[in-house]
Amino acid sequence: MNTHPGLTDGPIYLDYNATTPTDPRVVDAMLPYLTTHFGNPSSGHTYRTAPADAIARARAQVARLIGAQPAEIVFTGSGSEANNLAISGTILAGTRTDGRPAHVVTQTTEHPAVLAMCDALRRLDGVEVTYLTVDAEGRVDPRELAAAITDHTVLVSIMLANNETGTLQPVTELAGIAHEHGVLFHTDAAQAVGKIPVNVTELGVDLLTLVGHKMYAPKGVAALYVGPGPPRDPLIHAGGQEHGLPARTENVALIVALGAAADLAAADLHAGEPDRLRHLRDDLHHRLAEQLPGQVLLNGHPTHRLPNTANLALLPHRGDDILAATPDIAASTGSACHTSDTRPSPVLTAMALPGEQTRSAVRLSLGRWTTPDNIALAATQLIAATGRRRGTHVDAGQTR
Repeated sequence: MNTHPGLTDGPIYLDYNATTPTDPRVVDAMLPYLTTHFGNPSSGHTYRTAPADAIARARAQVARLIGAQPAEIVFTGSGSEANNLAISGTILAGTRTDGRPAHVVTQTTEHPAVLAMCDALRRLDGVEVTYLTVDAEGRVDPRELAAAITDHTVLVSIMLANNETGTLQPVTELAGIAHEHGVLFHTDAAQAVGKIPVNVTELGVDLLTLVGHKMYAPKGVAALYVGPGPPRDPLIHAGGQEHGLPARTENVALIVALGAAADLAAADLHAGEPDRLRHLRDDLHHRLAEQLPGQVLLNGHPTHRLPNTANLALLPHRGDDILAATPDIAASTGSACHTSDTRPSPVLTAMALPGEQTRSAVRLSLGRWTTPDNIALAATQLIAATGRRRGTHVDAGQTR
């Protein structure tokens, strides 16, 4: 496996859930659309041809990765934009005739983009929001969803894979329940697409978000799968690009990058990359557990989770203290969206884990350039740091 040029001199990178290094092959694919093929794909002359063809090709590549049709793929500038479009577009397009407010169901461990959008709709448009709880492993109980749906529920939005724990939700079952009640279903699959096989037909979802920088494309590009159904209200009101939803001039180079990344992800899945990462992830966990008996707890589901993710509590130490003591490891204590927040992870708190366990959490996420040597060295350094801090205990009654 070739080393990524951005990883040769830095710490061991175990933060792939925060962002992935852009694959050099993706960079090669996009460069011509920053230089030679600069035309506006909506123009009426020949300079539009190469960019327009490239967008069409990328749309087909992304669609193929998730089992969709090209016409069902809408390109956006970020996963947050795609989530906002899916939720607000569905809610605002579904004008009710009985005067009752629309109702949306989500869950407590969703990505902040989904939670913030739901809260904005509640505050600004009077939309009713129900937040489903999760169990100690981070999963929603399908029976709770069935009980939460009312006759004015318009949308259910439940993520496929959690960005902190990697826990996978039973989306196929949840989407089936929503459809039994005539309700649309959206899933934020930003962390899942490219890491595990994802097929929109098998999942039974109406809307699905995927994100470029979680699958080795640059930041600034994402896509929303929009299946057959009622019209969506545009997020940006302008021209007719992208079916008039995020209507703006397309960023051709980034869209090409996302298409190239989708093809590479499909090849990785076919070649068994999930199994390789699962083996490395479990090796890291086992090394830590063997050398730190009784001190290592898994946060999340032991089997229903992403193959690259291990969210571990390294008791009795604070996760941020452990990472500060291991500068040669680049990892995190939770979502990159909360890096500056030193309070316990909202995700782990929603799972009702003990305070000591949430404050000891470290998220270790692997990816395309993670090697067995990386894992062995990371384990050695984490064990050494934990040993150096032995005797420094977390005060379970203290909050941060």
